[in-house]
This record gives sequence, C-alpha cells and structure tokens, in this order.
Amino acid sequence: SAGTDKYEAVVSTQSTGVYYVSEEIMRRATNIGRKELVSLGSMFGKFSKTGKFKLHITALDFISSYAKQKVWLKPGAEQQFLYGNNVTKAGLGRISAGTDKYDGVIVYNMNDLPLGFGVSAKSTAECKTIDPNAIVVFHQADIGEYLRAESTMS
Repeated sequence: SAGTDKYEAVVSTQSTGVYYVSEEIMRRATNIGRKELVSLGSMFGKFSKTGKFKLHITALDFISSYAKQKVWLKPGAEQQFLYGNNVTKAGLGRISAGTDKYDGVIVYNMNDLPLGFGVSAKSTAECKTIDPNAIVVFHQADIGEYLRAESTMS
C-alpha cells in the first residue's frame, strides 16, 4: 500500500549509479531484464571511473530534509546561483549557525525552497566580517541543471 514501502539505497553495478527506490518496486523490477531496465527509482549520483562519487541534483529533495548546514539566498542572488555561479556575501540572506569552512550546504531561497547544494567557502563567523564581493558558497549543483543538462542526467 502507498506510504508503507520501506526504502533503501541501491547501487547499480551495471551503470555505477546509486538510486533511491522502494523495496516493493525493486522486487517488481526483477521481472525486467537487465538490458531492458534503463533506471530504477531516483538517481542520487554516480561513481566515476576513479571511484569518486558525484552527487546529482536529483537527490536534492531527499537530502534537503536532513541538512544541518543551510544557506538562504537573497532574491537577487537566486538567478545567479541557478545559472551555476558561486554565492557572494552580498547575495547571502542567512547561514546556519555553526557552519564551518568547507562544509556541505543546502542552498535555499528565502521561502525555504531548496535550490541546490554547495560547499561553504567561509564559516558562519567569517561571513559576518568579510567583503560583500567575497565568495561564501562554492556552487556544486542546482535545480537549473534539469534544463541545462537534461540529456546527460541519466
């Protein structure tokens, strides 16, 4: 029944992708041949040939609900972030207390809509005293990628 499925991450050895899928759907997919099955569930990311994991923007809705470090952007900075640019102090609306330099952060607009994720370039304390043009968040991924890289998201 809907809402009672247990979920777990499944690593696909064929495409080196990591997917989030219910156990029920995973069981049903065993009736489909490996060559016919294109993907299963929501893709969270892929492993590179060197074994490094690249998180995809498709994981944003899931990970945003568990995020400890968050950054909120002023309305004028949203579009710049969605075009793939880093966030400057001038575009920073708020930042979670206790965010350290190089922490992973979820980037939100001021209405708490998750826009993407990045890496903090400065700690919360440093953000209070830096120049307005200084970078505070390094861009990693954003929801604009759905449009910019639609053909390569699989």
